[in-house]
Amino acid sequence: MSRKLNNHNTNWSLLTIEWEWAGRVTGLRDQRVEIATTRIPDGHSRLELSRFITPSVVADHRNAPVYALGYLRVMFAVDDIDETVERLRTRGAELVGEVVDYKDIYRLCYIRGPDGLLIGLAQELC
Repeated sequence: MSRKLNNHNTNWSLLTIEWEWAGRVTGLRDQRVEIATTRIPDGHSRLELSRFITPSVVADHRNAPVYALGYLRVMFAVDDIDETVERLRTRGAELVGEVVDYKDIYRLCYIRGPDGLLIGLAQELC
């Protein structure tokens, strides 16, 4: 489900995600997530806010999965997700779930760095 919101001249899109492919990205099989996105004023970037409805949140953030309440993560757009994952693996990063294609639009994944920081990667497909 997707719907457009308009708030103070800023266009937001609100999505509910609960498909199998999304669980392969996060490493969670039964998930339901609400995601709000908007284009940043520079026109080249987007801001995404997410809220996991299921599974239940966890309180300990040190090894928390991607849906932990208040857990900070950032997602970067990359030109070549496979090359980026391999390069970061040599520096101690680990893939959280899988690299997954979403509707021939994006390739997506999460990695966890050696200090436990969770980072999302997105490659736009042409």
